[in-house]
Amino acid sequence: MAIFKKNKTWYIDYYVDGQRKREAVGSNLKMAEKVIAKRKVQIAENRFLDVESKAGCSFETLSKQYMEYAKTSKGSWSRDQRSIKVLSRWFGNRPLFKITALAVEKFKNERRTQVGPASVNRELACLKHMFTKAIHWKMASANPVKMVKLFREENARLRYLTKEEIKRLCHECPEHIRPIVLVALFTGMRKSEILGLKWDDLDFQQKLIYIRHTKNGRAKEIPMSADVYGVLRALPFRSQYIFSKSNGERIVDIRTAFENAVSRAQIDNFVFHDLRHTFASYLVMSGVDLLTVKELLGHRTITMTLRYAHLSPKHKRDALESLKYFDGHYLDTRAVSGLVADSDKTLIDNEMPEWRNW
Repeated sequence: MAIFKKNKTWYIDYYVDGQRKREAVGSNLKMAEKVIAKRKVQIAENRFLDVESKAGCSFETLSKQYMEYAKTSKGSWSRDQRSIKVLSRWFGNRPLFKITALAVEKFKNERRTQVGPASVNRELACLKHMFTKAIHWKMASANPVKMVKLFREENARLRYLTKEEIKRLCHECPEHIRPIVLVALFTGMRKSEILGLKWDDLDFQQKLIYIRHTKNGRAKEIPMSADVYGVLRALPFRSQYIFSKSNGERIVDIRTAFENAVSRAQIDNFVFHDLRHTFASYLVMSGVDLLTVKELLGHRTITMTLRYAHLSPKHKRDALESLKYFDGHYLDTRAVSGLVADSDKTLIDNEMPEWRNW
């Protein structure tokens, strides 16, 4: 804590839960001393009250309660589980009121030396939502992550497999994840959507897959191609979940098995979500319009779908060829560049009267 004077005004400077506070008191030094002494008492009392009223509300306690919530309410709970495992190594059994914005900032910067910005941001997003729920559950009074700025991410990454890479990957996939990979390749579904599928979500008569819970919160229907129909029909019934272990237990994560298959297939720089990019990329390269691709991917707006536009140069060329400024005639570029004789220019002028007025 400090007292300082600027121009004719005395200020007090202090920190509360890692946040800097600065107050203008007035022109009286003794008043500034009284105010800063009062702030010291208030901070000490608030901290004491926090410890007393929130006894047992540690990060570990919140983590357990949050995971119980996530497993029943979030399709991406397995990703949260990985994030919490990392966060627990840093915050451990620390009381929630001691997890300040400064503490989160230190975690963010240290973690960035180990992984990329996107991974850090996902972990911070998880922590932020944990505190949001903690406030709702009366376990915390503030969310320190709201004051921490996320890293800038490069979202333009678009990695998709060549047809040869697809063959190698499918060949190297273990039997229990190969159907999951094939469904991703032929539907563009997210991993959480696939692993969350139940037999009740399939309509083999209409050849439709119903996705009840999506990332953007809207349900959607996905048509089954003949390939997807064959893959799903061949799976054994072990539990309510389509993708289950031999004992009927639901498969919740295939990260290690998938990464090992990618490595054996000698494919570089590829993650499971890129199967979704592969699906969309081949649709666009096959001439499917972007609006249809948008609907199949379940994008809320066309903005995300536009990242695939460059893969279909044909639609741009067709658009340009549709331009007819001169009553169905094509412009002779030799006349424009002055490379033809005057007699030829006269012929062109007669065929395209609008051109001479340009």
